[in-house]
Amino acid sequence: MSNHGDIVIFSGNSNKELVEKICKELNLPQGDCKVNQFSDGEISIDIMDSVRGKDVFVIQPTSGPVNDHLMELLILIDALKRASAGRINAVVPYYGYARQDRKVRAREPITAKLVANLITVSGADRVICMDLHAGQIQGYFDIPVDHLTAISYLAKYFKENIDTSNIVAVSPDLGGVPRTRKLAEALGGAPIAIIEKRRPKPNENVVMNVIGSIEGKDCILVDDIVDTAGTICKAAEALKEYGAQNIYGCASHGVLSGPAIERLENSVMKKFLITDTIHLTDDKKIDKIDVISVAPIFADAIRRVNTDQSVSEIFE
Repeated sequence: MSNHGDIVIFSGNSNKELVEKICKELNLPQGDCKVNQFSDGEISIDIMDSVRGKDVFVIQPTSGPVNDHLMELLILIDALKRASAGRINAVVPYYGYARQDRKVRAREPITAKLVANLITVSGADRVICMDLHAGQIQGYFDIPVDHLTAISYLAKYFKENIDTSNIVAVSPDLGGVPRTRKLAEALGGAPIAIIEKRRPKPNENVVMNVIGSIEGKDCILVDDIVDTAGTICKAAEALKEYGAQNIYGCASHGVLSGPAIERLENSVMKKFLITDTIHLTDDKKIDKIDVISVAPIFADAIRRVNTDQSVSEIFE
């Protein structure tokens, strides 16, 4: 018997495919609700199921169009709170605005914190998310945050599909080293390398140095978000120049906007792996991109949150 009432799952329009997979893993139907827009673009929500006293999970990655999907999430939470839901858990597989997590220049917003405030004020009791761009975003919330990771799933794919005996895990920048180390450990203690970028003079090309030994090795570049794919594709070229053999790339969140698909198609990477936290539209599907589902991780986390079990045990 669960501690927080029956699980009910709702979602907006952001990633219906992932929500269906999570419901299938949980062997539960999806809550009946319609998320539409009025003719002026305002979001309209109709919830057909009673949620009184229930343990409600709203699954909604805030991927593009970010503002629409964020507002759907906030309005859904507000509607559920007003309908006397027992507890509201915001499941945000991809957290939009996460890259605006600190002030780099004067008069800059910290939008990641603003979004955390909005989710909390709308009525969420808990947040479940995956591979946040910066771990400290968890501290922007004054409610519990369960921070999941896809790293073990990414590593599992490579162990099953390529020879990992000659592999090096590579971080495309200095900030991604902890993530890269996690992947290296999940690959059975592989060595790591780091790409260090510097611009000798303004408007001059970036010079890339590779810290670590990669000559004659197979490399896996690992990042959390790949958006326009410029950084990861340039990093792959640098690895090639430094003598790497086969190069692969992976990221938890494939935003893939603008020239990303073209860049990946023409890159020196053999394969590029992402998860389904963000829905991959048909026009972005190319042979080079493989997608693995994180639905089992989210389903397991939802089950554990509902019954007050440890969520960190999933990754042990």
